[in-house]
Amino acid sequence: MYLSIDYRGNKGFRLLSIYERLNKGELLIKDKMAIEFNVSEKTIQRDIDDLRAYLSETHFSETEVFIKYDKSKGGYYLVRFEREWLTNEEVLALCKILLESRAFQKEELNGIIEKLMSQVVPNDRKTVNDIVKNELFQYIPVKHNKKLLSPIWELSQFICKQEIITFAYTRQDGIAKSRTVKPVSIIFSEFYFYLIGFMADDSKDFPTIFRINRIANLIGTKQNFNIPYKDKFNDGEFRKRVQFMYSGELRRIMFEFKGPSIEAVLDRLPTA
Repeated sequence: MYLSIDYRGNKGFRLLSIYERLNKGELLIKDKMAIEFNVSEKTIQRDIDDLRAYLSETHFSETEVFIKYDKSKGGYYLVRFEREWLTNEEVLALCKILLESRAFQKEELNGIIEKLMSQVVPNDRKTVNDIVKNELFQYIPVKHNKKLLSPIWELSQFICKQEIITFAYTRQDGIAKSRTVKPVSIIFSEFYFYLIGFMADDSKDFPTIFRINRIANLIGTKQNFNIPYKDKFNDGEFRKRVQFMYSGELRRIMFEFKGPSIEAVLDRLPTA
């Protein structure tokens, strides 16, 4: 049954409506709000003052979230401290990185970008969307056709619990073999997500690298493993020393570089 809300006679409904619209990033102009709610401008001003008091009481700092008046536009809007919300620039940068990675199937990517866009205030959302929509339309993911968000999360859970896992792994030549692994990290590199793990039988002293899209029938064994602190896997060091996602023992090499810019070499080989 449809019920008409009396905004004039019910201050609670009016405050909720104003707060919801501020949260959506709308610019609220006092005289227009007064006409819409059939109240005086003084009443709208009191509502805004009440919301300001509420925000001041319920947040750690008065500068964390507050209602500000824009003189040039003649309206009120909500300001959020950046640690809680992504800025337009941050959303745009993240969208560009995701599109360039080509890592996700289009359905998954659409969902992620849509949620990122919801962080942009409505007044600027069209601008940000216009910048990325053509790239999104032309987006071509890598060819494995596997959704990755669920397996990435599932593997992350096993890593946090330090639980040994088994799975079927299909190699590049199409041969599938069963693997039992101590998972320690997930890394992204050049289009693909990789699981880094040690073989459960300790047959290798160095970690083994598995492309996550080639993993199937993932099962936890309920067996936990422990790695001494001094031997714990260091993601940062691994990234600096392993560039092409092939496992094996580390080796020190010497090479001679001739070219216009050493920067490209140092970006690729940060330990050089």
